[in-house]
Amino acid sequence: MSLVITLDAQGLGRRYGRQWIFRRLSYDFRPGTATAILGPNGAGKSTLLSILAGQLLPTEGQVLYTLGGQALPPAAVPKHLAYCAPYLELPEDFTLLELLAFHTRLKPLRPGLTVAGLVDIMYLHKARHQAVRTFSSGMKQRLKLGMALYAAAPLLLLDEPTTNLDAQGAAWYQEHVARVRDAGRLVIVSSNVPAEYAFCEGQVQITDFQQG
Repeated sequence: MSLVITLDAQGLGRRYGRQWIFRRLSYDFRPGTATAILGPNGAGKSTLLSILAGQLLPTEGQVLYTLGGQALPPAAVPKHLAYCAPYLELPEDFTLLELLAFHTRLKPLRPGLTVAGLVDIMYLHKARHQAVRTFSSGMKQRLKLGMALYAAAPLLLLDEPTTNLDAQGAAWYQEHVARVRDAGRLVIVSSNVPAEYAFCEGQVQITDFQQG
């Protein structure tokens, strides 16, 4: 990537009502690394990922971002972020080619990759003129992953990336997440499935930051 991004989580906490989901969570996310956010279902992994993405404010603490060594305001983070999660919706009235034409105007693909090339990578060539609403759940997840993995973005966030994928689709994910791990790209994976984060060097156990 031409620019690298860093995230410095400082004393993060998130509360719903009187219940703290986690507190005093600090971690320094460095470019060129991959970190797994781990914990059981309902532990707050997706909440933490949304905070790191700048989509949700913490109840306490802050996340400091830099891009190319310069401070980056949270409002500018989405421009440099690629995000895949089961709860993110697709514009399903678009055909695949229409969706990709729209998406890539906002989030360009990695250098040298065309929309046609991405369609082939995702094994969706036969569905290129179909409305996305006709796709199976596995096809939709592969589409979400393909758009995130192959975006020209220095920050990649993946939440339960093999949701709705069969064994072949999960193998596809493992192959392609390995392909896109550039020296400067920062990758964060929220998961409780070891095969989804086996490549990660770092781990954040969210239960370590929960009150007993």
